[in-house]
Amino acid sequence: MDTIQAIMMGIIEGLTEFLPVSSTGHLILTGHLLGFTGSKAKTFEVVIQLGSILAVVVLYWKRFLSLFGLYHEKRDHKGLNLIHVIVACIPAVIMGALLHGAIKTYLFSPYTVVVGLVVGGILLIIADKKTKHTTDAGLDRLSYPQAFGIGLFQCLALWPGFSRSGATISGGVLMGASYKTAAEFSFIIAVPMMIGASGLDIIKSYSILSGSDFPVFLAGFLTAFIVAMLAIVFFLKLLNKLRLIPFAVYRFIIAVLFYLFILR
Repeated sequence: MDTIQAIMMGIIEGLTEFLPVSSTGHLILTGHLLGFTGSKAKTFEVVIQLGSILAVVVLYWKRFLSLFGLYHEKRDHKGLNLIHVIVACIPAVIMGALLHGAIKTYLFSPYTVVVGLVVGGILLIIADKKTKHTTDAGLDRLSYPQAFGIGLFQCLALWPGFSRSGATISGGVLMGASYKTAAEFSFIIAVPMMIGASGLDIIKSYSILSGSDFPVFLAGFLTAFIVAMLAIVFFLKLLNKLRLIPFAVYRFIIAVLFYLFILR
């Protein structure tokens, strides 16, 4: 893989990680078209995902510090705290630990990714149709039951192609949160979930990497970081106008491309 390909993959990752369109599906499709597959390709994808996660930490640094009591804002209510994040992460952590072997064995294939893209798109449509436009009460009005409910929906993202952000944003609006609040909470709970999963994958695959991989991996990491920051800001502005159905339609298009370029 050369630097140009790494930058292309970084752009795809940064654009899709926090949109409800499945970054996994896009990376598999892009990697296939670029001829970049195999164990090292999977490790590269993990590294650039960490670049996207860093973008959330930078954009929401005050919020993350406040979770640990290191930053205080004047509020007339308790606000979002670490318990919200923990209860939202517990379901997927437990399900992932129990079903890790089965997921790796049965769900990581192009066929299952296509199914995940389609079913995830259907969930977006259901959430959009079932939910009336809600007033943005903000993250600090999110309740513990809402956080836990979003966490249950996050379990759907264990299915490759389903999209973690698609599952959690859909779950958030179905639980009564506004589109913006659901999206921002999705971004925040992505940080511990993806750092844990990505860190473990990097440790396991460290032996297959060499010093010559560093410049290419760094190029992809930095590209994903910069693009993800821009994508998050743009997505939040776009979400209330477009809502979720256009993203569902886009997922169906990607599923068709998957079929044409990978499965045929």
